[in-house]
Amino acid sequence: MRRVVCCLLLLASGAFAQGAQNRHPVSGRQYAGVMGSAGADWLVRPERATEEEPDKAIGLLGIAKGATVADIGAGNGYMTWRLAERVGPAGKVFANDIQPGMLAMLRQDMERRKLKNVETVLGTFDDPKLPPNAIDLVLLVDVYHEFSEPQKMLRRIRDALKQDGRLVLLEYRGEDPAVPIRPEHKMTVAQVRAELEPEGYRVDRVLEDLPRQHILIFKKTP
Repeated sequence: MRRVVCCLLLLASGAFAQGAQNRHPVSGRQYAGVMGSAGADWLVRPERATEEEPDKAIGLLGIAKGATVADIGAGNGYMTWRLAERVGPAGKVFANDIQPGMLAMLRQDMERRKLKNVETVLGTFDDPKLPPNAIDLVLLVDVYHEFSEPQKMLRRIRDALKQDGRLVLLEYRGEDPAVPIRPEHKMTVAQVRAELEPEGYRVDRVLEDLPRQHILIFKKTP
């Protein structure tokens, strides 16, 4: 009987620890988890253009020709090719993902579009594997809320940014119940600030020009 009770206690403590690891230690937000490559078609669904207005989003960021940018959680490249066209042949895009299958699809799409300024990077759940002090802008589109180790990722992204570099998050508005997305896939401005500011970032601008998403622009805290 005692052994059974001990086993139950161990299982309960393990479940508690797993639940604790699934929430941000500062905000208490539940992590959403990563979409698998089997869901890649959803990333390129036709209605996404009207739901998220990706071209408008990139235009609002004022990315310069020749810039070096990183698309973290790039998936099959929905935003990557837009970034590659924006920075031009003299610029560069690091397309990061943790799933080899997604990156394989992305490379095929870049070849089809004849874009030569994209380098794919296989990262890990806690490290995007980007070069230090090299990136003008890091873009996270509907991605940050999926990080299982957001604090570690933010620290390594900060290392990769140039001193005047920008970190940009696009996240569905958690403040708006009318946005038809599961709660764990949305974030409020307050949640994002609470999680990023302790990791050495400051808000530069928050743009609300998109139909359903915040555009949150951060710079490194001096």
